[in-house]
Parts: sequence; structure tokens; C-alpha cells
Amino acid sequence: MKIPTYKLKTGYLMPVLGLGTWQLTGKRCEKAVKWALEMGYNHIDTSDDYLNEERIGKAIKGFDRSYIFITSKVDDSKLHKHDLIQSCRESLDWLGTDYMDLYLIHRPNPTVPIEETMGAMEELVKQKRVRSVGISNFSIEGTRKAVRVSNIPVCNNQIKIHPYHYPETAIQFCRKNGIRVTAYSPLDTGEIVDDELLTQIGKKYGKSGAQVSLKWLRENNLIVIPKSSSKDHLSEDMDIFDWKLETQDFEKISQASANALRG
Repeated sequence: MKIPTYKLKTGYLMPVLGLGTWQLTGKRCEKAVKWALEMGYNHIDTSDDYLNEERIGKAIKGFDRSYIFITSKVDDSKLHKHDLIQSCRESLDWLGTDYMDLYLIHRPNPTVPIEETMGAMEELVKQKRVRSVGISNFSIEGTRKAVRVSNIPVCNNQIKIHPYHYPETAIQFCRKNGIRVTAYSPLDTGEIVDDELLTQIGKKYGKSGAQVSLKWLRENNLIVIPKSSSKDHLSEDMDIFDWKLETQDFEKISQASANALRG
């Protein structure tokens, strides 16, 4: 099936489901990315500090590059202009591509002026090395400042989000500013795959607790990037589009989410 997309402020389309690759390295990473692309995934998320861009580059060879949406991130130790531009060029070389679909500041660095960093991002867009830019792990105030100083659209904020860690205020702030939100660690690095509530709801639909978590996040209009290195889990994570949570089940998860936030 074709994975749905959201339009970013730059006009480019971003798939709402991607493969997260944190902690995936070596042949395991290469195999997982190949399997994912063969199954119909077309969004791969990485970072220069995951140390797997070379393996991802090998995995995407032979596939239509225009079909694949690649997100990478620059480490917070490389946010001065020269360092950032050099890091992007190195990432592109490792990935074996001429451009990044989305390039994110992995986390803020208060010792580097955000104006300098966003200026470097603008330069990469002008050089056509990057199509869209964004941020990751930025607070509301940090997001506000990045938007204010940037001469190009800030298109995406990647935040840790799952049913028991749902920063509603930050998400709504991004939406008000036209920033698409990506939920990383949407399964809490595997900690909630056996969650009692999610598993119980899943039985009703013939789905797993992991699928219920991803579905709930999707029904909250978030982009999700679960990590998996097995064919079965890759297939399972992709099976979240042709069914819908009933209102009462969606609300049960939302209530548990709100209780966790208050707790």
C-alpha cells in the first residue's frame, strides 16, 4: 500500500510512517532498511551520530531515490556554520545521495547562537543539498526562537512521544506555527509493547499493543518512526492504516495518557 503523506511548509510531501534507525548499525541496519523499502516504506530516519548512514546508503542503492524520503540530523556539537555545512556534506556522502529531504538540528546547543545555525541551514537549502529543515528535542521557547530567526520555513519538530509521554502543549504550539510533529520512540523503545491497556484494546481489533500505540498517535495526526529490525515487526508497524480505533477506545488511551502526564 502507499503510505499517506503530509505537505510540509516547503511544499514537499513527508510520509507519515518511517523507519527509525537509532541503535541500528552494521549489517543489521542495512538488512532492515532493505526489507522496509521492499515492503513499501519510503521514509528512513537517521542521524550523523547514529553511525549508520553508510549502511543506509548501501541499502538504498538500487531503489528509486525520488521515491525515498530521507531524514537526517546534525549533532548538537556541530551547530556552528562551518561545522554544520561540513557535517551535512559528509552525511550526504555516506548516504550516497545529492540531497536530504529533511535535515534536523538533533538537539539545541545553548552555546551556539541559533541565528548562526539557522543561517547554515539556509545556506544548505540554497545549495540544494537540503529540501526542508527542522528541529528535534526543542522546547516551546526554543522552537519559537528558531522560527523567529529563520529566513526559511521550520517544517518539523521531532519529539519523544508515546501514549504515556504526550507533551500536548508543545505539540499544539508546533501545529499553530505550521510545524509538523514527528513522534520518535513511539513505542517507548519497546517498553509499552506489552502494556495491559494497549494489549487489551488490540485484542478487539486483532492487533498488537504496539499497533494500537502507533494507531493512536496517527489518529492524533502525528508522524511516527518506530524502529524495527525484523520483517515481522516491520510488517506489523506498517499495518496501521486500514482500520480505525472506535471513539471509546481512543478516549481510553487519551485518558490514560492524561493521567500519566499528571502523574
